[in-house]
Amino acid sequence: MYYNGIYHLFYQYNPKGSVWGNIVWAHSVSKDLINWEKVEHAIFPSKPFDQYGTWSGSATVLPGNKPVIMYTGIIDQNNTQVQNYAIPANLSDPYLRVWIKPDDNPLVKANEFINKTSFRDPTTAWLGRDGKWRISIGGRKKHRGIAHLYRSRDFLHWVKAKHPLHSVAGTGNWECPDFFPVSVQGTNGLDTSVVGENVKHVLKVSLDVTRYEYYTLGMYDTTKDRYTPDKDMVDGWKGLRYDYGNFYASKSFFDPAKNRRILWGWANESDAVIDDIRKGWAGIQVIPRTIVLDPNGKQLLQWPIEEIQALRGKKVEVRDKKLEKGERIEIKGITAALADVEVIFTFESLDKAETFDPSWDRYDGQNLCSQKGSTVQGGVGPFGLLTLATENLEEYTPVFFRIFKDQEKHLVLMCSDASRSSLYNETGTYRPSFAGFVDVDLSHKKLSLRSLIDHSVVESFGARGKTCITSRVYPTIAIYDKAHLYAFNNGTETIKIETLNAWSMNKPNLMNH
Repeated sequence: MYYNGIYHLFYQYNPKGSVWGNIVWAHSVSKDLINWEKVEHAIFPSKPFDQYGTWSGSATVLPGNKPVIMYTGIIDQNNTQVQNYAIPANLSDPYLRVWIKPDDNPLVKANEFINKTSFRDPTTAWLGRDGKWRISIGGRKKHRGIAHLYRSRDFLHWVKAKHPLHSVAGTGNWECPDFFPVSVQGTNGLDTSVVGENVKHVLKVSLDVTRYEYYTLGMYDTTKDRYTPDKDMVDGWKGLRYDYGNFYASKSFFDPAKNRRILWGWANESDAVIDDIRKGWAGIQVIPRTIVLDPNGKQLLQWPIEEIQALRGKKVEVRDKKLEKGERIEIKGITAALADVEVIFTFESLDKAETFDPSWDRYDGQNLCSQKGSTVQGGVGPFGLLTLATENLEEYTPVFFRIFKDQEKHLVLMCSDASRSSLYNETGTYRPSFAGFVDVDLSHKKLSLRSLIDHSVVESFGARGKTCITSRVYPTIAIYDKAHLYAFNNGTETIKIETLNAWSMNKPNLMNH
């Protein structure tokens, strides 16, 4: 949340180890979303209503500028879940270091029809025109995913609505639901309570079964208090995702300082658990992203917050450079292990695009990318970047596009392929060929790519944020100054780098870290 000039990040954290367990709400503060200072833990198990766990939730700033946190407490060894609240001990402390859990907790208990062990992660609250607050809580009934809806006039006494905000059969448990409005015109974010004609709503859920996140765009009927996805939305496992890679349990918030909605996502490790224990930490927050509605109204666009540009150091540029079939060029003069790269690729023609086989699953880019990797020669593509690469390509993580011809239109596949990212071979490592399709107009015969590279993270944004993929990779040779960055083309169509700008990135100031 943003409060009195300070950004507050609360996050699930184990103070006793680098694997899951003993979870508290750790708390860090920042004035610019880049340089962070760790302060005291905000919430930790201490009362009968949370003695077995303090799990995820959300912050809401109430009228009178009063912040309140709602969070899930675990009350017994059976994993029974309730919803609690916490408030700052001292509103004049700019960092809100100490939080109080009043004795009238819990505020929300599951009734006899609710699965008490899948009842968690309350959303930021929104205020209806009737003066009542609403929250949604994730859950399931057998295999049906549910976003339960509760209402309150005073934020203390909550009543379950007769119907859920939304539910979908066969999707399993819904975690970390997020429900918020987006503006149909312009790029300003909206406060969570905004409704109106030029507004669409987003419902995002993290699916426990797949460990991926999915969202739909739709209409929120304020009289019925029901959310209905637009008719062309796929509502389930094959639906739209914020990120087609290592990205889960995300949360958005409205930033009134810059009138924007910011998305925070979590990227867990994909090396073995033994490695997490060895290094003493696990899991990161990815770079915060602004989130807006695509002008086409059919998806969201994400982009790294503008503040990240303050970390840019030395810059190199490439202009009007042709890449013939099989060619790769090195982008020299920057720290390839810590870089921000923006590139626009162009091509003369789409005639050589490969035919999209009708038997392929057009919702499963990952499977297609694992067959059609960066070394498999194509027509238009594969072309893109080889990140965290060794000189002889023993290790590399390619981020690339491949264009297919599909009946009347073209399909663009974007991949971030970790399968050759490391020579390290511990049991339990996870190196998928992450991929998603990009819904982009190719009439200009251009595709843009931005990749933020940070040692074990490659965060990539295709076509100005239409498709995003985060990969976690752990090279053994391509580290520090032994990491290289290349642009490449393995298609028969010549690709041109219209512009490529790459920056060495500086480290932020981490205080008490």
